Amino acid sequence: MSAGESHKTPLKGSVYTDISHDPVTSILPEGDVPYTDHAMDADERVIVALGYKQEFKREFSLWTTFCVSFSVLGLLPSFASTMYYGMGYAGTAGMVWGWLIAMFFIQCVAMSMAELCSAMPTSGGLYYAAAVLAPPKYGPFAAWITGWSNWIGQITAAPSVDYSLAAMILAAASMQNPDYVPTNWQVYLLTTFIMIIHTAISCMSTRWVARVNSWGSTFNMLALIITIIAIPAGTSNEPRFSSSKEVWGTITNLTDFPNGVAILMTFVGVIWTMSGYDSPFHLSEECSNANIASPRAIVLTSGVGGLMGWFLQLVVAYTVTDINAVMNSDLGQPWASYLLQVMPYKTALALLSLTIISGFSMGQGCMVAASRVTYAYARDDCFPLSKYWKMVNPYTQTPVNSVILNGVMGILMCLLILAGDTAIGALFSIGGIAQFVAFAIPIATRVFFVGHRFRKGPWHLGPFGPYIGGMGVAFVLLMVPVLCLPSVTGSNLTPDLMNWTCLVWGAPMVMVTIWWVVDAHKWFTGPKVNVEHAIHAVSTTAIIDSVGADEDAGQEPEDDASIKAPSTK
Repeated sequence: MSAGESHKTPLKGSVYTDISHDPVTSILPEGDVPYTDHAMDADERVIVALGYKQEFKREFSLWTTFCVSFSVLGLLPSFASTMYYGMGYAGTAGMVWGWLIAMFFIQCVAMSMAELCSAMPTSGGLYYAAAVLAPPKYGPFAAWITGWSNWIGQITAAPSVDYSLAAMILAAASMQNPDYVPTNWQVYLLTTFIMIIHTAISCMSTRWVARVNSWGSTFNMLALIITIIAIPAGTSNEPRFSSSKEVWGTITNLTDFPNGVAILMTFVGVIWTMSGYDSPFHLSEECSNANIASPRAIVLTSGVGGLMGWFLQLVVAYTVTDINAVMNSDLGQPWASYLLQVMPYKTALALLSLTIISGFSMGQGCMVAASRVTYAYARDDCFPLSKYWKMVNPYTQTPVNSVILNGVMGILMCLLILAGDTAIGALFSIGGIAQFVAFAIPIATRVFFVGHRFRKGPWHLGPFGPYIGGMGVAFVLLMVPVLCLPSVTGSNLTPDLMNWTCLVWGAPMVMVTIWWVVDAHKWFTGPKVNVEHAIHAVSTTAIIDSVGADEDAGQEPEDDASIKAPSTK
């Protein structure tokens, strides 16, 4: 699609198309243009140019989109849920250095994703980008693998968050009554109850979903700031803080691997915590000024989240006194154990309560983002019974069926709670590995196969895009095997200590790959265009496109002709 202003020449019986929009990279064939019989605003022109009808109300702004993604990030509850992977693998040095190193490369991935989002602001997100950017013969397969990996990561997010939330609630009950020891069944039933509430809220209209997530994200940020200030101010330890030499230089390696590998293993917590910044991509069809606001929300989420998350790491690293006691407490929740170790009882309970409320908001954001991904893939018939999951509720104008599907699947996945901590813990690693593999495929294609032929949107990285993307892809390739490592080896490795990520994520991916080879390659062709466009016969269509606008946007004009007539069957 060329960018520029459209000019209409009155012709009797004509159907006119206004495609004046910022550049997009579309699934539509070269020279093909969509058409419609009504005037379109800038956002609708962009989504139509990508081959889709405008089906949602655009009631998300930059701020509310950021609020959803920041809620999905949920720094405080995410850190509370993954302390075992940071402090528990390499101690305080692993926490502070691991976060810094990982965040540099995660920022590379986030910025490259934002560049793709600006060029292709659609709910399909990375799946759509993989299909468009891959070589023609491999586009459908790239979309298939990207889509399934991303979907697996998305649908495990809310269950893992809600499981952690239930564990924190019951840990608070144990703090009140030391004789109470939660059972796995109680954790499962509470998790299910929370999942049902999140499903109900996510079925509401876009305006109310945006409002609920705005409130939750605001509370999330306030709770995080309060916690970062309250811990160093209220710690009851003597001495109050550990020395910088101990914090930055002492690696408490609690794994069977060398120190360097142990630090790499701490990245699991960082990756899982920071895997929610793709949410603006999936909400872009509900966001106004999407090809600018959505990529900005991605970068804002990763940048603000990375900085504030590191501050939280520092606060905990400087105040913790006994790492083994935190990891092995009878409470069964390291964050609650840590708070009791460094704070007076009432203050610890108050901060745990803030974390619980923030966790509820985080789970809600995860449910919303996952439902949009399910809808987008069902729209392209990726799933069995897709015709039901891609339906948009006429009253709420949201994908209610997709929300309910994700809620039911999340409740079923939480049955892993009954198999023990290691089994349910696999959901955390799955979320990290599945999401980052999906992030890396379209970025790698853009860097190594498309290169400078990639058509940038209004938000882009300029000449640095391929280099930044390359660093992000290299990081993902390094981390995929690391995310599958157990913390112990040899005779210490037992089934209950095994890292089951390779099986729980790898098995479904092997199955969908076999499905592709056996059957899906016959009918799955990638994103399905659902808007009328030029390859369909029309009465008369005149489209006069300004080539100069392409030059102004820094793009090479695709056609010397200033008048493009659509082809007909």
